[in-house]
Amino acid sequence: MKIQEINKARYRNHLNKVIVGCIGALVIGSLGIAQALIAIFPSEQGSHFHWNLLGVVVTCLFIGSILKKYKHHDFMTEVTYVWELKKQLNYITRKMRKLKAAVEEGDVVAMQIINYSYAGSRQLWQLDDNTITMEELSIWQAELDAKAREVNVILDTDKYEAKLLSKY
Repeated sequence: MKIQEINKARYRNHLNKVIVGCIGALVIGSLGIAQALIAIFPSEQGSHFHWNLLGVVVTCLFIGSILKKYKHHDFMTEVTYVWELKKQLNYITRKMRKLKAAVEEGDVVAMQIINYSYAGSRQLWQLDDNTITMEELSIWQAELDAKAREVNVILDTDKYEAKLLSKY
């Protein structure tokens, strides 16, 4: 997955609409399904927990299927990109200890993976206005850049592929 430039305002606007739509659908769908089931199958005990739970589960499955169906729609471009980027960064984070150890040994592939992770994290944090840890990220990037210069490597985020992680 390549790092892409995205329009922050469009991303935030579309993400907010997706979140509001999902919340609205969850509330309306789960309550509607639960109330319909309660009306059809009333309980003498007065407990309708199982119908309420079923309403939530069915609505969540419906919302998930709609999001999956429309994830390639133009409206979802930025939102889907960020979701996929977060997924890649999670894969990398799970292997970060091994990757950092490999970087210390001069492993070029590990350097490229971590460079991608830093670039992706920087982009996400800027999109979400989460700039608190940007100074730490700059320090980590400087350390990685120094190690790359030490072994004569040019870091490039375009060299990252998810299959590279299988080595670690």
